[in-house]
Amino acid sequence: MSLSVDVDELEKDWTELSDEYRSLEAANQQYQELHERLEEMQEKCTKQIQHQRYRMRQISKNLKTYMTQEKLTPEDRDKVTQLEKSIMKRKAQIHEIEQGLPQQNSQYLKIILGDVNVSILNRNDKIRYKDEYEKFKLILNVIGLLLSFLNIVFNYRALELVFLFLLVWYYCTLTIRESILKVNGSRIKGWWRLHHFISTVCAGVLLVWPQGEPWQLFRSQFMYFNVYISLVQYMQFRYQKGVLYRLKALGERHNMDITIEGFHSWMWRGLKFLFPFLFVGYLFQFYNAWTLYRLTQHPDATWQIPVLSILFLILFVGNSFTTLMVILQKQTERTENRYRLMSLIASKRQKTTVRVNTKETRLPNPLCCFPAFRCALMVPLSFQQPTNEGAEAATAKGEPTAVESEKTK
Repeated sequence: MSLSVDVDELEKDWTELSDEYRSLEAANQQYQELHERLEEMQEKCTKQIQHQRYRMRQISKNLKTYMTQEKLTPEDRDKVTQLEKSIMKRKAQIHEIEQGLPQQNSQYLKIILGDVNVSILNRNDKIRYKDEYEKFKLILNVIGLLLSFLNIVFNYRALELVFLFLLVWYYCTLTIRESILKVNGSRIKGWWRLHHFISTVCAGVLLVWPQGEPWQLFRSQFMYFNVYISLVQYMQFRYQKGVLYRLKALGERHNMDITIEGFHSWMWRGLKFLFPFLFVGYLFQFYNAWTLYRLTQHPDATWQIPVLSILFLILFVGNSFTTLMVILQKQTERTENRYRLMSLIASKRQKTTVRVNTKETRLPNPLCCFPAFRCALMVPLSFQQPTNEGAEAATAKGEPTAVESEKTK
């Protein structure tokens, strides 16, 4: 009897589970339909974005042609300026819309990962992935600092290989993560991405450099260089993190902006004190290139030495040039802003002078000196009294004017 009761309960549980499964099937069906609809909407948005960009290119092209061929009136210039501002605003709006749509992988990601969609559509997930990237850089930077310090203290080939392999893996991983961040809206660009690719090649060449006298002559210098660079990168990370947080809170930076090893325009506020440390690091790179160039004349020199000398020289030139361009750009912007402010102040002063001169040419209403009369009679400040030379002369002598004589009568 108890067995029968148990079976009945099991059948009842199975029936309930079957009902729940039918609910799961319905939810899954709805999910599949929504997913298909989502893909259709994503494709539709992508096509409309392409259409918007095509039309904006045509409008911009026609606008440039119009500006070169026609003599523009001030009203037309205002319309052209307004159109250019609207186009710039629309480009920014389209960029924001794109952040919620899947993006095409770069060629580098296609080679490394294949045709895999790495777009992160959820904004919180994007920020979380960026934060993980920052933590990854910080942790590996500290590990690299410790290993380079140990290599200064102990001269073991196995410890050297561990450190060099770590550099290769670190820069390879960094380039992949940065490419994924680039797909998802991060605005790291130009030299600072290329810098990591060159560093990957440099670390790979160092890894295959055979043990010998040239390596031993360069080894200590390279390890000291890594200690210094690791300390500077740690300083940059700590200070850039705070500046980025403040600028994002003010709405002046994008949420996907990341810390970098060099100097960017947004670091101008509060991070100028890093310039000496950065340029010392760049000079250290040049010194490495010069030392390796001299080692090419060593009897046991291998092909790795001239290659590394060229790579370190490229890093020195690229880092120095990019940082100097940022400094010149910010100085130019400051000069332009200063001149704009001066011209604005001058124009305001000129307008004030014109207003004062205009008021001096008018005879003020005596009743305007008294607030009660001004409020009661609603006499404007710019009210003009008719003047004549006889009245002014009579007033100067203390005699009654014609108007006062008329009022007395």
